[in-house]
Amino acid sequence: MFEGQPQADLDAVFQSHPEFRRLYHHHQELDKKVMDAELGVLPIDDTTLSQMKREKLAAKDRLVRMYDTLHH
Repeated sequence: MFEGQPQADLDAVFQSHPEFRRLYHHHQELDKKVMDAELGVLPIDDTTLSQMKREKLAAKDRLVRMYDTLHH
């Protein structure tokens, strides 16, 4: 998600903004669960999977907005 950003910038945001760090880890957790569900490792229904995907996308959008606000 932040592949093009310097690691030092990301580290600084993680250190100084606990909400960003929490949301980033939440997004990572959702990403893993969605991947597991799509691979059949995590048995969940389609409605729950769709909800998790929407939540993951919302978290990503918020993270990008937060990062842009903090760096511009």
